[in-house]
Amino acid sequence: MYQKLSKPFFDFVFALIFGLVISPLILLVGFLLAIHLRGNPFFFQRRPGKNERVFTLIKFRTMRNMNDASGKLLSDAQRLTKFGKWVRSTSLDELPQLLNILKGEMSWVGPRPLLPEYLPLYNDFQRQRHEVRPGITGWAQVNGRNQISWNDKFELDVFYVKRISFALDCKILLKTLQKVVTRSDISQKGNVTMPPFKGN
Repeated sequence: MYQKLSKPFFDFVFALIFGLVISPLILLVGFLLAIHLRGNPFFFQRRPGKNERVFTLIKFRTMRNMNDASGKLLSDAQRLTKFGKWVRSTSLDELPQLLNILKGEMSWVGPRPLLPEYLPLYNDFQRQRHEVRPGITGWAQVNGRNQISWNDKFELDVFYVKRISFALDCKILLKTLQKVVTRSDISQKGNVTMPPFKGN
């Protein structure tokens, strides 16, 4: 009942209300990023959601599009700006995903949507993370986020899928707020983003 009816309803209503309340902040961050990055402040990327159905995820862009002499895109660490790093550490880059929630593609809480190229790499256990809508935050994000291994992340994702409830969602949202305030577990040591998943 909660997963099929109440959760989608709460997702939409709270995303709509929250989005309207913080719309000035969203506009301000977008404006500042557009100036800072000298271009489009939004980042669009295809991600698999529930039942592995691919959708377009929307975030604020925190990196410059910079290439080396051969035309190859520079590393994340080289392209991430100081302002972009601050936007990411405060999780402000996630705000545009409210639109994904309103479109029914995402939820407030669920496994984070990863990359389409990972789909063939999953084993049957890991693939269970796609039985629910992906979330802006999730059980793995409040239990290590980018500081844990891929195996641990998948274990936590499937734990959530099998035990999804209103109480667990509330617990995750409260712990997420704590993580945002303390800006913890943003990246692994030596990486500005999570290293790529290469399979089992």
